[in-house]
Amino acid sequence: MVNSNTGQSNAGRSTGRGAKVVSSGSTASLDAIELLKGDHRQVEGWFAEFESSDDPMEKQELAVTICQALTVHADIEEEIFYPAFLAAVGDEDLYEEAIDEHDEAKDVIEAIEMLDDDEAAGGRLDALVLQLSALIRHHVQEEEQPAGMFDKAQKSDMDLEEIGAQLEQRKLELMSDEETDAGYDEAVGTGASPEIEEDDEDDTPAR
Repeated sequence: MVNSNTGQSNAGRSTGRGAKVVSSGSTASLDAIELLKGDHRQVEGWFAEFESSDDPMEKQELAVTICQALTVHADIEEEIFYPAFLAAVGDEDLYEEAIDEHDEAKDVIEAIEMLDDDEAAGGRLDALVLQLSALIRHHVQEEEQPAGMFDKAQKSDMDLEEIGAQLEQRKLELMSDEETDAGYDEAVGTGASPEIEEDDEDDTPAR
């Protein structure tokens, strides 16, 4: 199984959706809840693609993409959103539950990353990705339901626009050191033109 560490340039799945967003670029500004929900919808789409695919190579690529996206998503929540939520709302039960659910998902992600090709082809990959999908589905429901973390955050005095900007910037930093797949725009929304990576060409004639 290809490792999905975010520092590796081959970790993101090429979606063919257009240009790439370089780390110094920016995307449409969303508040924290919009950004995190956008991440949820994107990963749900990848899980659906995985479940409907009969192509073993496509499934491995999707698994890498899912694991990378969830790792980055968990990191930005734990570094930025969850501490801000705890400080503003003070709901330790919701905070600890969310961290525990992240830890469960990370264990499955690690198991996926440790698979060799024979194990992946033998059905172990399918079983682990389906297990991960169920964990994430439950986690998303807990966060997005009435009286869940997102609902309480929106009713608090959290500056969700400022936190959203911090999440967006940190997400870009945590993706590849050089560039992040254009699918990032689907995770945070569209509207602003990304900075397009272009090859620098020296037009000075050779001497």
